[in-house]
Amino acid sequence: MDAYDKGSTARRSDPEPRPDPLRSPAPDEVPEAGHVPEPDLPSPSLTSPPLTPSPSPLSATPRIGLSALSLRYQIAAACALVVVALVACVHVAMVFLHVAPSNTVSKQYGRAVDSWIYPEFEQNWKLFAPNPLQQNIAVQARAEVRTADGGTRTTGWYDLSARDGADIDGNLLPSHTQQNELRRAWDFYVSAHDSENRPNGLRGQLSERYIRRIVVLRLSHEDGLTADGKTAVGKQPTIARVQVRSRTTNVAPPPWSDEKVDPKPLYREVPWWTVTVADRALDSNNSQSHSQGQNGNSTRARAATDGTDAR
Repeated sequence: MDAYDKGSTARRSDPEPRPDPLRSPAPDEVPEAGHVPEPDLPSPSLTSPPLTPSPSPLSATPRIGLSALSLRYQIAAACALVVVALVACVHVAMVFLHVAPSNTVSKQYGRAVDSWIYPEFEQNWKLFAPNPLQQNIAVQARAEVRTADGGTRTTGWYDLSARDGADIDGNLLPSHTQQNELRRAWDFYVSAHDSENRPNGLRGQLSERYIRRIVVLRLSHEDGLTADGKTAVGKQPTIARVQVRSRTTNVAPPPWSDEKVDPKPLYREVPWWTVTVADRALDSNNSQSHSQGQNGNSTRARAATDGTDAR
């Protein structure tokens, strides 16, 4: 029984405890032969990674610019920016009025503009040069004619610009000739001559011939005048010489402006020009074309009456 009990007791008894790998052996303990002690390794369950604090939303993006300043300095910086912007706008406006053509605003505040500009910001250039046209320029002409009895007489002044204006008024599609021919011819003459009507080279002579032929062509249809003295009716007064002048008047200022202008017209007369053979030939060709057009219209009118085709 004792052996059985001893054996059964041996079976039911707990096994010998295993050595703790984490516990270091005592100094007086001697390891058994053939037994290799396991190294002391930290247990994974006993160690944990260090905890790092999560960044706060405010510290994620650092403040820069005005937002980094305190409220007091932010207000001061905003006021400084407003002052700089206002000064820049005033400076640009003053420079614009200084270089712009003379107008109501620049005349009224001329002293303030000059005190701001001079001497540090003086400008030696002009804006919108040349100045917009503020004058009405009319081209007028008259003729010296030879009558059928051999005498001469001088006609009155014909306002050719007024004739063009009357043709343009109410015309939805005015021709290029009505709008620009006479005006550009006079501009060409003025730019090619000095104030004493002396031509500046070949362009001056060309401008004289150009405007003279325009005047002869237009006066030949006034009061039965002709350049060659021959018409279908018979002998007519012949244009021997022509004279051209310009009448310049200032445009009246608007009612709200205190600007004062001289309403008196200014005249510029050119010397008398003798009508040449080339001028007469030009007018003869134009008269023949005009008469052929009238004859063609008469022929078509008669053909329409007779019921036939004029072609």
